[in-house]
Amino acid sequence: MNGFRGIAILLLLLGAPLSAWAEDKAPDIRAQLSPRRQTTLAAELGAKIERLSLREGDRFKEGQVLAALDCQIQRAQLEEARVALATADKLAGVSRRLQEMNAAGQMEIETAQAEAAKARAKVNAGNAVVSKCAIAAPFAGRVVEIKVHEQQFIQPGQAVMEILDDSVLEVEFLAPSRWLTWLKPGRSLDIAIDETGRTYPARISRLGARVDALSQSVKVMAEINGAFPELLAGMSGRILLAPPPGAP
Repeated sequence: MNGFRGIAILLLLLGAPLSAWAEDKAPDIRAQLSPRRQTTLAAELGAKIERLSLREGDRFKEGQVLAALDCQIQRAQLEEARVALATADKLAGVSRRLQEMNAAGQMEIETAQAEAAKARAKVNAGNAVVSKCAIAAPFAGRVVEIKVHEQQFIQPGQAVMEILDDSVLEVEFLAPSRWLTWLKPGRSLDIAIDETGRTYPARISRLGARVDALSQSVKVMAEINGAFPELLAGMSGRILLAPPPGAP
């Protein structure tokens, strides 16, 4: 992807016009495979890693628990909040019955209801905290790198593992901007992958939003057509795409 821009810069430094490159009908365009989605999962609590479910390279499903934290203290606090809520609800119920018998005032009723609402808020907060004790996969994919170890204490915000979604591999490259007259989403192309020595079909999915004035290029995004288990994100290769007859 940087090769095209590098050629343009070199031509400028040497005093050669960019049109010298533009006259080549089939320039050597490099590209790299990238996953549709990738992210680094981080801890939202300060706790000890209790269990890591997978190893690097393993596949997982959406919603699968990838790491579990030791949350005994948080769970105990949640149970305490639930007991307090049950007690507050009972007191609020007693106050309502006393009011029906004209044995309790409005202030007592409102105070009991406020205490019940406060206890319920603590239970909700406890549930939210405990839900962070399991780090689940936001999408199906593979584990790229695990950055922690079991029984290791981690801090809030600390990276736990890097994951990616390789269900569809994308290809990003720079094409001459003059190709915009015929280069459109949906057009087929091939990419020759260096690591496998094979050629694979792809289809343009979208074009960049602007043309780079220096290199006179535009960013192009494509997707590999079909499932090829041997392909991995990060592999690189050469785009096989030439202008149609008579195209600029």
